Amino acid sequence: MINNSILKKRDDPGRNFQILAISNRHLCNQPFEDQIKRVCEWHPDALVLREKDLPEDEYKALAKNILDICKAYDVPCILHTYWKAALELGHDAIHLPLPLLRELSAESQKHLHSQNSTISQSFHVTDFHKIGTSVHSVEDAMEAERLGATYVTAGHIFTTDCKKGLPPRGLDFLKNVCDAVTIPVYGIGGIKFDPQQWNSLKKQGACGGCIMSGMMQL
Repeated sequence: MINNSILKKRDDPGRNFQILAISNRHLCNQPFEDQIKRVCEWHPDALVLREKDLPEDEYKALAKNILDICKAYDVPCILHTYWKAALELGHDAIHLPLPLLRELSAESQKHLHSQNSTISQSFHVTDFHKIGTSVHSVEDAMEAERLGATYVTAGHIFTTDCKKGLPPRGLDFLKNVCDAVTIPVYGIGGIKFDPQQWNSLKKQGACGGCIMSGMMQL
């Protein structure tokens, strides 16, 4: 559980370190939408609806409900992977896996109209005011910026159960990514409700951090 001092820090308008809540319905101990309401009560800087294992039609139906919840709490929501669903819902914030961002950007630039293409021809970077992607190297981050990403998540920074057996990339990696791009960088992987940890990320140049497990178990 989060102690009151951290809650107060989160509501301090002078705090300049952002927290993104990352969803994972498989980690919840209560109905998913109830958990999202609990997360929104904490008021993160944004919620990334990451349920990318759902079929697109199911994701879209879920996203509609989550967008309504986020709007009620005035929490920005970033949809994940299913950009066509986002556009159909009239939403202009999306997080795309880097290979998908790369493919979509190439398709858009070449104006391909093949009927056999699995990528819709209607994607344009300008359709979205916010486009994020996940990066695992400095080269990834630089490419993401060239492709039109407005922010990146870089990781994993600390040891995390989500990446069992894989050593963390660490704070030096985060600093190198932050130094290489001009867009905001969020650390991800093993981030907790720990202001001292947040400060260590901030010192490397990160504008914020991402929390998944902690958010899903509030």
